[in-house]
Amino acid sequence: MTTSKGNLFEPTLVTDLIDKVKGRSSLALLSGQKPIPFNGQKEFTFTMDNDIDIVAENGKKTEGGASLAPVTIVPLKVEYGARVSDEFMYATEEEKIDILKSFNDGYAKKLARGLDLMVFHGINPRTKEASTIIGDNSLDKKVTQTVEFDEKDPDKNIEDAVKLIQGSDNLITGMAIDSQFSSALAQMRDGNNNRLFPTLAWGANPGSINGLQTDINNTVSAGSDDYAILGDFTNMFQWGFSKQIPMDVIQYGDPDNSGKDLKGYNQVYLRSETYLGWGIMDGASFARVIKLTTEG
Repeated sequence: MTTSKGNLFEPTLVTDLIDKVKGRSSLALLSGQKPIPFNGQKEFTFTMDNDIDIVAENGKKTEGGASLAPVTIVPLKVEYGARVSDEFMYATEEEKIDILKSFNDGYAKKLARGLDLMVFHGINPRTKEASTIIGDNSLDKKVTQTVEFDEKDPDKNIEDAVKLIQGSDNLITGMAIDSQFSSALAQMRDGNNNRLFPTLAWGANPGSINGLQTDINNTVSAGSDDYAILGDFTNMFQWGFSKQIPMDVIQYGDPDNSGKDLKGYNQVYLRSETYLGWGIMDGASFARVIKLTTEG
């Protein structure tokens, strides 16, 4: 890969891109990102198997035991490209920067949505089909603790999911929910007809529910049976970008395989590629609220 300055986003644009992704992806909001080496990295979960032991004077010590499990995080490449008028090549530097900022803004939205779709459901964001590259490295595949959605009592759904996670001695630091699940919560009322969750009225996204960091996003249910995903996003999930986020301005050929030559249509092609990776440390640290299964 060419690493010349002209082939990479400017540092300010890279920072802007990452900041925008954080603001538009449920996963980026619920978990902190850190740079991932281009060649990948291993993360280890270290678990103490037992409690501490009292030892009498001259008494025998016994082993407490520990488990060490590696999770490999390997970045994969995603890309997005768009044709623009070749007037881009003749514009002043200020105008070019404005165009790149607009492209950067749109790309950040697509990248944020794509991150959720890949990690939540293991699908290729463009085709909406299961990705063989992602394989089982998704929450839908790794999280087997599930609760069936009850539109009349979604609050109990969350309580049941919390019990599953805490029953495995794990923590809950965040939750991502679909708008339909949020709407069901918003409609819940007490015996005096007062809203149980007034901050969710009228489609609001308050950022937390009952003190739990929460994001409402249609990526939760996109192409899946999920209504809500909750668990330890802080400690048991990691994601990040590799250091280089290249961008190309292509002037010749048919880079998007559309059958239209760029020069023939007075166009240039803007393409950005991003290397990002993630790791799910422990599937038992999460639970999903899913659609009711239908019989036969």
